[in-house]
Amino acid sequence: MGSPIWRLGDRGFDCSERTLVMGILNVTPDSFSDGGRFLDRATAVAHATHMVEQGADILDVGGESTRPGSEPVSAEEELSRVRPVIEWLVEQHPAIPVSIDTRKADVAAEALDAGATIVNDVSGGADPQMFVVVRERGAAVVLMHMQGDPRTMQEAPYYDDVVGEVHEYLRQRIEAAELAGIDAERIAVDPGIGFGKDLDQNLELMRGVGALLDLGRPILVGPSRKWFIGAILDLPEDERVEGTIGAVVWMVGQGAHIVRVHDVKEIVRAVRVADAIARAG
Repeated sequence: MGSPIWRLGDRGFDCSERTLVMGILNVTPDSFSDGGRFLDRATAVAHATHMVEQGADILDVGGESTRPGSEPVSAEEELSRVRPVIEWLVEQHPAIPVSIDTRKADVAAEALDAGATIVNDVSGGADPQMFVVVRERGAAVVLMHMQGDPRTMQEAPYYDDVVGEVHEYLRQRIEAAELAGIDAERIAVDPGIGFGKDLDQNLELMRGVGALLDLGRPILVGPSRKWFIGAILDLPEDERVEGTIGAVVWMVGQGAHIVRVHDVKEIVRAVRVADAIARAG
């Protein structure tokens, strides 16, 4: 199996060369870690510029919280939050790919028309029009595993074999995307750390993330500041950067290609060291 190439617009990233860092930009009032901090457009774009200066390779813009227990918002509300920010980012940072974090095909379509080149879909393409939108616009897509939906996903998650079941789900979603006409090189996968998994299931999934490599697609992981780190360290969201680094470096060592994080500067430095060790000799 060759090294996975991820095509974003007219660019291609060889994911064997180094770990890519995706910076999180939540323009929401209720995201678990930074809800309300970047609702104002000027504040959001200033933070995005800061992440670019710190070394972010991709910016992921989200207008709907998917934290455990969150309620969905309308497509209109989601778009009112994300579209102005995406337009500004594309104008000011044309070399940095922009991702839209959404489950809604209508939102994805307008975000892509505004200049985003990636759809980061926590539902794995549940909206029946999502793959049509991605295909027609030649976008890249991240397909994530989630058991249930954000409102209920943490109530009683159950697996006989969490790694095997996540692997099979992602295999099926890759197959469905390809059957819908999406170029395989535009597909990445995300095991969904923290989405419908309890503490032990998250730890087992992270320990076994290398089992996803045989899917042949880039693996994106997003452990940043999540509750399982707080459960291990007994720390609030804003004190979980070291725990995030531990989880990120472990999964990079197992073969993960892209990390989605809040703390860009610290993670960029950590993965540069991890990459150097992994590629030594």
